[in-house]
Amino acid sequence: MTYCPTGRRRGNALGVAALACTFMAAGEVAAQAEGAWPVRTVRIISPFTPGSAGDLVARVIQPSLSELLRQSVVVDNRPGAGGNIAASIAARSNPDGYTLMMATTGTHAINAGLYEKLPYDPIRDFAPVAMVATSPNVLVVTPSTPLQSVKELIAAARAKPGELNFGSSGSGTTVHLSGELFNTMLGLKTTHVPYKGAVEALNDLLAGRLQFMFASLSSALPQVRAGKLRALAVTSAQRQLTLPDTPTVIEAGVPGFDVVVWYALVAPAGIRREIVNQLNLATVKALGSSDLKERMAAAGFDPAAPSTPEQLAAYIRSELKKWVAVVKSSGARAD
Repeated sequence: MTYCPTGRRRGNALGVAALACTFMAAGEVAAQAEGAWPVRTVRIISPFTPGSAGDLVARVIQPSLSELLRQSVVVDNRPGAGGNIAASIAARSNPDGYTLMMATTGTHAINAGLYEKLPYDPIRDFAPVAMVATSPNVLVVTPSTPLQSVKELIAAARAKPGELNFGSSGSGTTVHLSGELFNTMLGLKTTHVPYKGAVEALNDLLAGRLQFMFASLSSALPQVRAGKLRALAVTSAQRQLTLPDTPTVIEAGVPGFDVVVWYALVAPAGIRREIVNQLNLATVKALGSSDLKERMAAAGFDPAAPSTPEQLAAYIRSELKKWVAVVKSSGARAD
């Protein structure tokens, strides 16, 4: 509490004392305001449409964060332009801890190579908070195809260069670039066929107009469980809990092949470190909930292991370097 002397004073002495007192009191108010967080609603900007697979990650963790922070947390959907709209809004927001973003492989790694002029810098404009979830893609074919394994698919592609088609939910997506990485690492030539969405691509795969596809796990899982698609491998370095009998692409004979779609909380650059730490601790605690783990696993997502902001920052830098190179090699452009 600021002590301001009282009593009669004459001339400039009284003015100087009053001014000093005013500044001291104002400083105390500012310090108190700076230390109190959160005191109002926190929003998470989502680059996905409501109800989509990616949006589910934000909505699954939302109630847990709200409970742990003892404050309302809302999801603000800003889809469009491959996530650039959401990222631009988040980057320009006040770094006061009340605006966060659910960053993805696309917004913070792929788009830097896909778009000639990105309206934000995925490294400079953001402060990493915590990894939230990951999900692999899954290499699928139809049961009617004679291809029973990744090795047989590779052999077929080498026997007929350019004749095997693979679909994707759009150019520059991890679904597309998984196929391009597969081609590059193995020296294969297969043809990419882009679609407006996963449903259209999977329908053509089921109809036999495509030979294979690196589909997102969340979109392909119902078809795999129903026996309408055969899962040859998952693209992550480790096997997926919902498909424990399906090998990884690495296990199937392609060393070093590791593709996951990741989702991480980030904040605008300039946010106070103590707020980042508080958000990180809340996120890590939320991800330890068995109920949250079950809900994420049912949708094809793996809750992230505990991570520090520094670990997430290093991971984003490595993913940025990796995917910019893959995009360049594929020739994909979104402009």
